[in-house]
Amino acid sequence: MVLMRAAGLMIMSMAILLGSTFGAAIGIVNVGQIRKLAAKNNVSGVLVFGDSSVDPGNNNHLATTFKGNFPPYGKDFFRGQPTGRFSNGRLPTDFVAEALGYSEVVPAFLDPNVKPKDLLRAVSFASAASGYDDLTANLTNVLPVWKQLEYLKHYIMRMRRLEGERGTKEMIKNAIFVISMGTNDFLQNYFLEPKRQKQFTVQQYVDYLVTCMIRDVKEMHRIGATRLVVVGVPPLGCMPLVKTVMDSTVCVDKYNMPAHSLNTKIKNSLATLAEELKLKSAFGDVYGAIVDAVNNPKKYGFTETSKGCCGTGTYEYGDTCKGQITCKDHSKYVFWDAVHPTEKMYQIIAANILNTVQSQILG
Repeated sequence: MVLMRAAGLMIMSMAILLGSTFGAAIGIVNVGQIRKLAAKNNVSGVLVFGDSSVDPGNNNHLATTFKGNFPPYGKDFFRGQPTGRFSNGRLPTDFVAEALGYSEVVPAFLDPNVKPKDLLRAVSFASAASGYDDLTANLTNVLPVWKQLEYLKHYIMRMRRLEGERGTKEMIKNAIFVISMGTNDFLQNYFLEPKRQKQFTVQQYVDYLVTCMIRDVKEMHRIGATRLVVVGVPPLGCMPLVKTVMDSTVCVDKYNMPAHSLNTKIKNSLATLAEELKLKSAFGDVYGAIVDAVNNPKKYGFTETSKGCCGTGTYEYGDTCKGQITCKDHSKYVFWDAVHPTEKMYQIIAANILNTVQSQILG
């Protein structure tokens, strides 16, 4: 029974990530090979930190308005249930965890219905609207990175009861840590609030965010991390919300340039950190994946790259999305709301991350 279920999960993963659209668009993601390499390298699970790109519902349990636990979010999730994920279905880390052979979904650490044993192989501490800059999270009353890391320590204490001291230490050492954030530092903080603009130029703020990222990685390493994936920032200027606010029909350079700069500096700093701390690391290129989908939609089977599926598709996300859905075929859309990608776009992003993990961490 166990073997049949494992085989079924493998087939499902390959169908999700190797279907004709994705196979033709992004190349083959060999799930079987990835799982063999994960086993060979004793990969113990996936631990996730970040913002709404990887928050499966932690914000449901916070006193914040930044939640996605209502329709139409979750429309294409299992049983059509909204979970707090800001998409119509699963997130990139859900697909990554499944491809590695652990779980079809990554549970939220703050979910009171999740049992400790369900968190053994995959868990997310991420909080929608968070960022590298602690001020970003404070503006919206969500979890800053330091608090996410505090919850990691609570998680480790729970795991000790199940796995013992030695087993838990090995589990943390062999887990793949994933960090995905940065969008809100610009959209909800720097370009919206005056405080950071008075302190930093755009490029100075980019440097500040990199400093914050380095601080966080060093703390993760101190706790026990040895394998790390940092997912880059998407092309902010291609989001429907930004294009609407800037009254543009094309991607806006003013927002894309700092995102691209941050990605470049994070990638370079990550390589230096990996050498300094003896980490196995990888950089997940979300920016390139979305830009390619926007510029070459037919390649991926998309027809709409400028609007989301929610309301007018031009500015709605979060609360303003509640109960509204206008598109008929979600698979044709890059964006689900005016900020967040569809599940299909997240599948493409997950495939990029998996290929990078295979070559740079597991290879």
